[in-house]
Amino acid sequence: MALSPVAQAPVLLCDLDGTLVDSLPDLADALSDLLTRNGRRAVSEAEVRVMVGDGVAVLVQRGFAATGEVPAPEDLAARIADYIAVYETRMTARTQPYPGVLEALGAVRAAGWRLGVCTNKPEHASQAIVNALGMGDLIEAVAGGDTFAVKKPDPGHILRLLEAMGARPSRAVMLGDSGNDVRAARAAGLPSIAVSHGYGAIPAQDLGADRVIDHFDELPDALAALVGV
Repeated sequence: MALSPVAQAPVLLCDLDGTLVDSLPDLADALSDLLTRNGRRAVSEAEVRVMVGDGVAVLVQRGFAATGEVPAPEDLAARIADYIAVYETRMTARTQPYPGVLEALGAVRAAGWRLGVCTNKPEHASQAIVNALGMGDLIEAVAGGDTFAVKKPDPGHILRLLEAMGARPSRAVMLGDSGNDVRAARAAGLPSIAVSHGYGAIPAQDLGADRVIDHFDELPDALAALVGV
C-alpha cells in the first residue's frame, strides 16, 4: 500500500534549549533560586551553559555539585520537584527564539517539511514554550525527556517520536546543539545539523554533525543538501 503524502514528507526534528530558543537566562535564574533557598550560592549563566542538555534531574544535580555536596537521593528527588515548580513560573520570562528561527521554520514548512521537537526538557514545559513563543502552529509534535521511557542520546527517543508522527527515519533530519543530539541521530540512522550558538562545552564543529550552521537562514539549504528536497 502506498504511503500517504504526509507520511512521505520529510521531517525535521529539533532540539529546543540552545537550538531553537535561548532559554539559558530562565534556566539559570530558576536554578539559582533553588540553590539559594537551600543555603547555596547562586550560579552564573556561564556555569549553567555547560550543565544543560541531559534533562532536569541532571541539571539540578550538577547545580548542587557545583556549589557543594549533592543531596542524598531522596532529598535530591524533592529538590528536582522544587526546581520544576520554580522553573514553571518563569519559563518564558527571558527565553526567546534565536534570531531567524520563526522565519526559517516557516520556510521549511512551506517547502513541504513536517516539524517536531525532540528535547530532554520535560514535555509540559517544552510544549508551553513552543506555544508561548509563536511556534505552536509550525511544530506538530513535541517529545520531551519524560515522554517515552528513553531520552537522547538513546535513539529510541527519536525513533518513537517519528513513529508517533507516522514518519520514516529515512526521510528525517535532527537539528541540535549537543553531542546528545548528534549521537542519537547517528544511532537512529538520521543525518544531523548542529547550530554553532548552542550550549555545552564542545564546539559545534567538533560534535560530528553532517552540517553546522551559524544562522537559521542557512537551514533550508542544509536540509536540501542532506535530503534532496
